[in-house]
Amino acid sequence: MKAKVARKVLRDEDYPERDGRPMAETDLHRDLMLDLIATLQHYFAHRRRVYVSGNLLVFYEEGNGQKHVSPDVFVVRGVPKHPRRNYLIWKEGKPPEFVIELTSISTRIEDLETTYNLYREIGVREYFLFDPRDEYLDPRLMGFRRLRGRFRPIKPVGGRFPSRVTGLHLVEQGQQLRLYDPQTGEILPTPAERAAREEERARQAAELARQEAERARQEAERARQEAAARALAEERARLAEAELERLRLELEQLRRRNGR
Repeated sequence: MKAKVARKVLRDEDYPERDGRPMAETDLHRDLMLDLIATLQHYFAHRRRVYVSGNLLVFYEEGNGQKHVSPDVFVVRGVPKHPRRNYLIWKEGKPPEFVIELTSISTRIEDLETTYNLYREIGVREYFLFDPRDEYLDPRLMGFRRLRGRFRPIKPVGGRFPSRVTGLHLVEQGQQLRLYDPQTGEILPTPAERAAREEERARQAAELARQEAERARQEAERARQEAAARALAEERARLAEAELERLRLELEQLRRRNGR
């Protein structure tokens, strides 16, 4: 009879931080993933208990360091916002609620079957799939919402897929997956777009400051010219008065000499 080998009891710090797999399939997948994470983090920056992450190991079975999944993008409401080495569901008290996977033809079975079923089982509320290179998924953007233990397709509204978890809509724009805010009626800007807007605002502010400085300089120049004109007029008046007084005195002297 073989002796049973006791499984090592894992502490929180014993769960790994990486699984040795690449961050993303392609540069396009990676850049899109990072843009989506950063955009969601910026959108929820004022919410203290909304955690946004991605490409992070999520462990779903306590004591088993092999039971994990790494969503490309995910959001969890009601948990503290702070950096994590990994995400332990039993420690956090809830699984990711909103998940986006940027799929490709090489991960189609995993994304549509294995991971799909796993997300449903661990309690993910909304699962979205986007095929940026349009390799196999038809339509290239799909969404599922968990209802009574099963994933049900999310119906698009005006070409956009609404998310109840985030309050945002997902919409495809070519190879890009964008986030639409129905409250403002605008697409949320990516980090590069925010930087460009801030740069434009700074440029406009600098131009406005330059124009204000030029107006102030012109006003100062006008004031200087007006002051110089007043000073010149006053000097001319003084000279005229002095000349008038000289002539008056000269006339008086002539009258005296002439005995008048």
